[in-house]
Amino acid sequence: MYDPIRASDAVIQRLRANHPSLIDLTTGRTERLLAALDHPERKLPPVIHVAGTNGKGSTTAYLRAIGEAAGLKVHVLTSPHLVRFAERIRIAGTLITDERLEALTEEIEAANAGQPISFFEITTVLALKAFADTPADLCVIEVGLGGRFDATNVFEAPAVSVITPVDYDHLEFLGPEIEKIAWEKAGIIKAGRPVVSARQMVEVAQVIEAEAEKLGAPLLMMGRDYDAWEERGRLLVQMPDQLFDLPAPSLFGGHQFDNAGLAVATIATLPAPKLDEAALDGVARAIWPARFQRLRKGPLGKLAEARGSDLWLDGGHNPHAGRALAEAAGRLVARDGRPLGLVSAMFARKDARGFFAPFAALKPTVYATTFDSPNAAQPAEIVEAARAAGLDAVVVESVEAGVKAALAAPGPAPHVLVCGGLHFAGEVLALSPETWPT
Repeated sequence: MYDPIRASDAVIQRLRANHPSLIDLTTGRTERLLAALDHPERKLPPVIHVAGTNGKGSTTAYLRAIGEAAGLKVHVLTSPHLVRFAERIRIAGTLITDERLEALTEEIEAANAGQPISFFEITTVLALKAFADTPADLCVIEVGLGGRFDATNVFEAPAVSVITPVDYDHLEFLGPEIEKIAWEKAGIIKAGRPVVSARQMVEVAQVIEAEAEKLGAPLLMMGRDYDAWEERGRLLVQMPDQLFDLPAPSLFGGHQFDNAGLAVATIATLPAPKLDEAALDGVARAIWPARFQRLRKGPLGKLAEARGSDLWLDGGHNPHAGRALAEAAGRLVARDGRPLGLVSAMFARKDARGFFAPFAALKPTVYATTFDSPNAAQPAEIVEAARAAGLDAVVVESVEAGVKAALAAPGPAPHVLVCGGLHFAGEVLALSPETWPT
């Protein structure tokens, strides 16, 4: 059975046992523990803080790739992990080691002295302490949930705050109104510090603009103050005073031109940029697993290769992600006319019908399965949602059975997309060490 912690992460099992995973949005416990550790969050290189509903991970990957293309050492905190906990904490370019993780855990639990703190909060503190202990040139911090009350929102003066596309998700914690969700995300904006936003729906843009104006934070909004688009297979980013003509992003799909453009605008907005324009070509070298990732290795990749098919994996799980995925899959189908099959599982609380609706024109069959979580939707529920969105759908017993069924469908070798959520994607990547993120 899939274990998202993995046996080598015994220290994380201990953290989970001692500190609940229950989401309780507040920064107070994090701030208390950081103070007990002499404020490591104040000893970091310039911080880029990234919030939003979709595209946070991809934008973070582009920021890291650009920084490393310039020869900089970049700290990165992301969540969740897909296979191993170490994926969350990248210290100056390298995933945290088990030995460093164990030593930091001892130190931080001693400082916490048994007081209440959640798993994500202590993870955030652990990462910030690791970053403060190791010299680097840039620090990219991805928000866990929301923004305003997220455990990562402890920086008084980030170099740049970044807001990726905001949409409906995590309504039980942030919603239900889109304006309320936007208010939560805009909570990472700080007084007088620059903020760069992706293209947003009107209601979201208004909230972000109001927050930035209230705090005197210079704002760049995509589509208003700068823009990014695809032209002749290249990425063009028009800043207020400069046009960048760059190679296409390494991650597949039209939405990735926006994500990469957001990263480029962020780097250009750094108060004291150390990066020359050539470093921006790093967008062509970003790596971010489970974001329309082509799977060529592992048992499922080999099954697809034997059929002459291509297999893709994506962790998107809400209607906005569904639209981006359908557009990306549509590009594949338009190239060669081959059919599309979806193998899907997701959490029960997600808007499955909204996720599937954008695929209607592509007419894929959905092979509905489940994954190892008590909160996973039943396959029959996914079938019902897919059919309500106008798609054919059937239940299969596992992701492997779903991929085999999609590959066995009559007609040309299909494009197969495994999708529905990052936890499900992690289960797929965990099937073989060949596909573990590094």
